[in-house]
Amino acid sequence: MKLRIRSLRFILWLLICIWSSCTNSPHEVRSMYYWSTTFRIDSTKQAFINEHRITRLYVRYFDVVMNERQEPQPNATIRFETAMPDSVDIIPTIFITPDCMMQPAGDLADKILKRILQMNETHDIMNVHEIQMDCDWTPKSRQHYFNFLADLREKAEANGLRLSTTIRLHQLSQKAPPVDRGVLMMYNTGDHTDIHCERPILDTETAMPYIRHLSSYDLPLATAYPLYRWNIVFRNNRYVGILHFDDEFPVMPGDSVVTREPTIEVILEARQLINEKRRQANEETILFDLTNYNINRFKPNEYEKILSD
Repeated sequence: MKLRIRSLRFILWLLICIWSSCTNSPHEVRSMYYWSTTFRIDSTKQAFINEHRITRLYVRYFDVVMNERQEPQPNATIRFETAMPDSVDIIPTIFITPDCMMQPAGDLADKILKRILQMNETHDIMNVHEIQMDCDWTPKSRQHYFNFLADLREKAEANGLRLSTTIRLHQLSQKAPPVDRGVLMMYNTGDHTDIHCERPILDTETAMPYIRHLSSYDLPLATAYPLYRWNIVFRNNRYVGILHFDDEFPVMPGDSVVTREPTIEVILEARQLINEKRRQANEETILFDLTNYNINRFKPNEYEKILSD
């Protein structure tokens, strides 16, 4: 009888070991941003989510912009064409333009939270435990933004939700915002309007002066890394704009269209830099963002190198 129990315990232990080897490490969360005005999970995206064990999607729900009356209003609301994958947690993410935070926010926190909850209910999005705000605040807008976050955090908590915000590199030297956690945006490190800047999306040398603040930053952090590319139009070596799709604006004869996108080597170099300064910030790795082009850029084993803790 004892032998049988030992055998069963051994088999159970063996099954647990096998299962554990096929799942993420205890401190590893694999996530992606979904930054589009249309939500559509096709077979390519679903296969990537499954293969690389993505468990969290930060989905941009809408932007908040200033209208003609100088009042914040929603813009570019996402349209859902497919259901959310059952295997992932959803974090509704709201982008706020900096000019919205140059004045007191008033009841903006109420309006944003109400809109998020309504969208969740309308589209049967159940697996939401957190919301995220994205704003490139500056010292001039910081206090209004932080007051807004404190208000929103209190209201979100009353609805069982955590609050996070994005943290840009230049914001690491500033006071941490009043939220539950932050996401360090490890991208947009250079001047994309300069034709001579070859790494405007990600350059570890440019990021280095900001990263020195990382170890002492007073907020739990995850880190987001870029997959995207920019097709940038220059006319007589002067910046015209980023060409997101072919007919977005006219490209004149003689214009230069340069492509900028980070290599796998640069992304891994950036990840190593974060590991050296604050390893916990890589316990959740987020890729920006979930498009078919982006997720086909690298080989599966290269994505595993980026995502592994």
